[in-house]
Amino acid sequence: MKRTISLPTIDHETIRLAEPEWCTGHTDHTPCHRVDLAHTGTEHRLAFGDADLLVAMLAQDPYATDPERRRTGLYVEQTGWAASLDPDGVRRLAATLTVHAMHLRQLADQLASLGDEEAGQ
Repeated sequence: MKRTISLPTIDHETIRLAEPEWCTGHTDHTPCHRVDLAHTGTEHRLAFGDADLLVAMLAQDPYATDPERRRTGLYVEQTGWAASLDPDGVRRLAATLTVHAMHLRQLADQLASLGDEEAGQ
């Protein structure tokens, strides 16, 4: 069940909108333009050793001008990590990337399930 929240904006005063269950909330919200409002889910940090390689999270921009961005998607950000590795390091990185690929597939399944739920509403 979605919650209804109220958020102040620069251009539309305070607006009420539905907040998806997966959204982590808006406790750090700073008033912005309505088109810039976004729901974000839990950050999934996909790391190699102490370094983040990717960050992924569910995201939705309910007032985006692009209708595709109004739908829930998986926001994926690639970091600027780089390193020279020896053969064992390359193998460890490859194994890590395999695990991360499995995690991304699970997030894709979750996203597909959410898409089915959104289509049914």
